[in-house]
Amino acid sequence: MLKKEYIPYVAGGIAAVVAGGLALSLLDQGDSKRTEQDVIPSSDELKDGPQPLRVMVSGAAGQIAYSLLPLLSNGYVFGPKQRVVLHLLDIPPAMKALDGVKMELEDGAYPLLAGVSCSSDPVEALKDVDVAVFVGGFPRREGMLRKDLKKKNCHIFSEQGKALETVASKKVKVLVVANPANTNCLILKKNAPSIPSENFTCLTYLDYNRARSQIAMKAGVNPNDVHNVIIWGNHSATQYPDAMNGYMIRNNVRKNIPEVINDSAWLRGSFVSTIQQRGKAVIDARKLSSAMSAANAIGNHLRSWLVTGTKGDKTISMGVWSNGNPYGVRDGLIFSFPLHVKRPGEYCIAPGFEIDEIANAKIRATEAELLEELAVAESILRR
Repeated sequence: MLKKEYIPYVAGGIAAVVAGGLALSLLDQGDSKRTEQDVIPSSDELKDGPQPLRVMVSGAAGQIAYSLLPLLSNGYVFGPKQRVVLHLLDIPPAMKALDGVKMELEDGAYPLLAGVSCSSDPVEALKDVDVAVFVGGFPRREGMLRKDLKKKNCHIFSEQGKALETVASKKVKVLVVANPANTNCLILKKNAPSIPSENFTCLTYLDYNRARSQIAMKAGVNPNDVHNVIIWGNHSATQYPDAMNGYMIRNNVRKNIPEVINDSAWLRGSFVSTIQQRGKAVIDARKLSSAMSAANAIGNHLRSWLVTGTKGDKTISMGVWSNGNPYGVRDGLIFSFPLHVKRPGEYCIAPGFEIDEIANAKIRATEAELLEELAVAESILRR
């Protein structure tokens, strides 16, 4: 169990109603007449299919998880033939609410949901899991300094990393959402040394989606037609959303984003600051942090990484282990880069993107912040 003084961590956000048929519409948009029964195999076929994936979600009684769990259960994330067993983790005071979440999952009658367990013990919740999604973390409260948030989460993620090392599958794939996500992910990794470094990731796909959406609205295209926008660095206000190397498909023609937007001041200025401050803007507007969009990004991240991969020269952005990267970022960090995913579960940092003087300065600034966060975390954990 976690030490009592580090217990109160939750996930903020809003619930989204996700229909059981969402996976159908996304997986098979070409045939609107097909039904869920056509796409999802029968129970007998499922029994002969792959073994159920064991997926742990922390902060499972929170509002991000409330939007995420249907996506994990209805086939959107892992595919229409992959059953899942959900291991739900939250703090002891949230257990009653978590029981309600379990009831709702049961009431959803998801054919691919092979089981649900609830726990407040990380060792129990992480046992034998194949995928671990760390949504829960100590929330940043009004007036709280970022360094205070780091202190609380250092101990939480140190304990959970030790549990991951002890009981999870050695092939477990890890996604950290709770902030500060990059450093929390690094703490987990340091406490689970037998798990491969490349299996640890943090969520910057939300920033990537935000950036694509802003470009799409500016250009009057669909966000799915915007490609290779990059999120560099930390999931914080120092991140660098970079559209200068990106392209879009407009009127069936591939065009570079700077050519279409034709406004360098916007691409270097308000576009960047909008993405950097978007999380704060959401909190200011609704008094709660992003949840619906965060859950969607978690699903995108897991699906792109573990199921679909990327096509051709397209990239996605995720926070990953920085060792050996081609952009001169210091080794030993969890840093957001552009990635190719050529095979499910296997990514590589995409080389060859042009880094001009402005971009380099911004990348060094976010790198410096991560090095500072790492130093603070190591100082806290030595005490």
